[in-house]
Amino acid sequence: MESIAVVLEAPMQIGLRPVTFASAPGEADVIVDVAWSGISTGTERLLYTGQMPPFPGMGYPLVPGYESVGRVIEAGVTSGRTVGEMVFVPGAKGYTDARALFGGSSKRLVTAGARTVPLPESIGERGTLMALAATAYHAGWGGGPGGPDLVVGHGALGRLLARIAVAKGEAPPMVWETNPIRQDGARGYEVLHPDADPRRDYKRIVDVSGALGLLDTLIGRLGMGGEVVLAGFYSTPLQFDFPPAFLRSINIRVAAEWTPAALAATAELVCSGTLDLDGLVTHRAPAREAEGAYSTAFGDPQCVKMILDWSDVS
Repeated sequence: MESIAVVLEAPMQIGLRPVTFASAPGEADVIVDVAWSGISTGTERLLYTGQMPPFPGMGYPLVPGYESVGRVIEAGVTSGRTVGEMVFVPGAKGYTDARALFGGSSKRLVTAGARTVPLPESIGERGTLMALAATAYHAGWGGGPGGPDLVVGHGALGRLLARIAVAKGEAPPMVWETNPIRQDGARGYEVLHPDADPRRDYKRIVDVSGALGLLDTLIGRLGMGGEVVLAGFYSTPLQFDFPPAFLRSINIRVAAEWTPAALAATAELVCSGTLDLDGLVTHRAPAREAEGAYSTAFGDPQCVKMILDWSDVS
């Protein structure tokens, strides 16, 4: 079986071409016809620029993507899905002629039915935000009760962290953003430049900016026993000054990608309408214009979330 997919042939070289599935679908698998897929400004940016540190499964050529939404067109007898369902898909089983770290940016996907999440038809393209929302949930609430009281970065992930706190009925976190273009768009929480925030007793700070050299600043804003959560993706080694961290007896936690539990909790918030996803998808492009779409996603500060529309690919 074949599909048309976005392929990173090498750093800064991206386009659409045919790919071949590594295996035929089994009884537990589904085939999904993709309607939309998202572009990640974290891991995919580093892959695109060639700055991604050595990581299992990385290399070129590679099909990126873990933010796809589409319709089930074939369902194995033990897949748990039915033909016609709209589902979120976090990736594919793999291809013979390209690496597939996730591999979701493809017109057609083969994956285990258990990995998919059924979505209401009304969610549509916003379903591409499921992985990002689950990542936010895991970063903010994966280390114990209570969410963040400071979020660093007002991109899509930072906005989702703040919106999840509001949806859960918790006190909304403060959000830091240095770029004036990105300071707009808050819904139920406040966004400030760090210099305008005098507070130095935060309990849990979640950094989603991926900025280097920020750790000492964040440690200096914690109260006793506070926690810094690193939820960005960092391309070079991080370091921090030990005495301030020692005096505050802080914790540093690394939040990787979402967990199944975080995805389930997020799906409940999204499908019930409790978590508002409106306004986060700011840019759209036909999948055939993937090269320009990736450039915009990574280079335009007004682009909060870019998605590819696969309707023009047969």
